[in-house]
Amino acid sequence: MSKQKKPLFRLYFLAVFSFLLPLVGLFVYAAKYHAAFFFLAVALVVNIVLLVIFHRRLSQKQSLISLQKEEYFEKTNMLKAELSNEWQTIEVFRHKIINYSQLKDLTEKLSMCLSLEETSNTLSFEVNKLFGHKDITVILYLFHSKIGELGITSSQKGQMQINLKAKNGDLFDQWVVKTLHPLLVEDANNDFRFDVDKVSSEDAREIRSVMSAPLMEGKKILGILRIDSPLPQQFTIDDLRFLRTIADLTSIAVENAQLYQRLEELAIRDGLTGLYLRRHLMGRFDEEIARSIRNKHELTFILVDLDYFKKYNDNFGHIAGDIVLRHVAEVLMEHFQQPGNLVCRYGGEEFCVLLPDCPKSKAMGLVEELRKKIQDKEIVLRRQKTSVTVSIGVANFPKDARLKEELILKADEALYKAKKGGRNCICSAS
Repeated sequence: MSKQKKPLFRLYFLAVFSFLLPLVGLFVYAAKYHAAFFFLAVALVVNIVLLVIFHRRLSQKQSLISLQKEEYFEKTNMLKAELSNEWQTIEVFRHKIINYSQLKDLTEKLSMCLSLEETSNTLSFEVNKLFGHKDITVILYLFHSKIGELGITSSQKGQMQINLKAKNGDLFDQWVVKTLHPLLVEDANNDFRFDVDKVSSEDAREIRSVMSAPLMEGKKILGILRIDSPLPQQFTIDDLRFLRTIADLTSIAVENAQLYQRLEELAIRDGLTGLYLRRHLMGRFDEEIARSIRNKHELTFILVDLDYFKKYNDNFGHIAGDIVLRHVAEVLMEHFQQPGNLVCRYGGEEFCVLLPDCPKSKAMGLVEELRKKIQDKEIVLRRQKTSVTVSIGVANFPKDARLKEELILKADEALYKAKKGGRNCICSAS
């Protein structure tokens, strides 16, 4: 700054000196030769001095004004920055309010879902709406309790349910299961953690952006909530935070749906044998009769009763009786495992089987095979090998009866005939 002032000061001095030198000459000339010019020269010198003083004050004022302007500009910039920060804060709060409102709606909708299927479909649809991208795919994976593997429960793109090839997840999902941490992939082509060629070979879809969050119940993983897109840079850290919050809500909803499903199972399944109870049979009976009428198919109903069951309880105790019931239930489930068949515990030591689309002649052959299997199956009770036999009654719709109650009665009458006929045999309703 001082180096800049020195040249200006010199220039200013030269300018003043260039004005004063002629005046000094004029002053000397006037003093020596013309007295009138002397007073004129004095007046000019006074004016120049006044101008110099005025100029210096003006420069000082200008410097002060420029300093004030700089201060004002600085204050203005600071105010603008503060306003910008305030607007950003307001915008963040606005987004949070919107997100909380959306989460409230999602929570209310999920709380109205009872079944796991309904929960999954509602979640996929609502999450797709929340993120609002037409090209994103929302996938919900859940662990199957029986096989312990990850499987797709629902997958949705836009407003449509879609079918994916990678039913058990891909590399991204395996990473989440392994680490139990949320995942954000901004561009799969530039992410060193994953081999894109392997991902594309598993699923025909192009995947560039991915974010996933595990569904946790304490330290146990229930599944994965995932969103992906064929375009890069579609998701941000804020999106991932929002997805994690949704995943927490989803975990609770899935857990509630699974509990409800277990309660339903307990309500319609026998705790000892795992077979359906009679109340479930009665609900299915009407459906299967209506389907048989519509498709003009036959329906066969079978009643199975254990012979001399009381002697097992008397000779070996009630626990032995439970073992016998479980063994017979296993044989029934294995023998009638074709989809559509319904095996139930009818009550006490009685079982029943509903065979849709099964003619009576075919049913009689299946029942005879069943009788032999049960008879030949060894059961060890208190280290003693024993076996059990059954009596079976068979009735057919529409040959033997055209109403549910009548069909059950006909099968019961046929079972009574089998017992009266010596047991360990089969009787058909006539």
